[in-house]
Amino acid sequence: MPKPTIAMVNGHAVGAGLSLALACDIRIASDRAKLGTVFRNVGFSGDFGGSYLLQKLCGIGKARELYFTGEILQADEALAIGMVNRVVEHERLAEETMELATRLASGPTLAYARMKENLNRAETCDLLTLLDQEALNMNLSATSNDHREAAKAFVEKRKPAFRGN
Repeated sequence: MPKPTIAMVNGHAVGAGLSLALACDIRIASDRAKLGTVFRNVGFSGDFGGSYLLQKLCGIGKARELYFTGEILQADEALAIGMVNRVVEHERLAEETMELATRLASGPTLAYARMKENLNRAETCDLLTLLDQEALNMNLSATSNDHREAAKAFVEKRKPAFRGN
């Protein structure tokens, strides 16, 4: 998906639920959240890409440990290993997540799509290939109305009004 995605974890994110949260670009968890793979606890091997995504976020060793033990982590532990991006007070979870979502939604959607393309490609290609991809996407971004609006807003010392074109 070319748009940024946010997972708001307000309780247990375990098994496939964790895998879905890991698939998002940003994960915000309540300080009461609990996260874990738990597949081994029910005799399953795992699904929804969790084994791939967890290794990317936390490293091979930690991902293997979590899969093999089925350990459920508290939110602060998940933050410490990079499984989530932020932990916030439970009572403020929805508010803070929606503030971020609103901020992202008012941003340059075409540039976000190109950012995600660059970030996704960076996972699988060499640096020279990525540099070419980044240069292409920078050139495409430079021709957008959103870029022109951002440059004009900078000169006028105001927030840009992005329109996604």
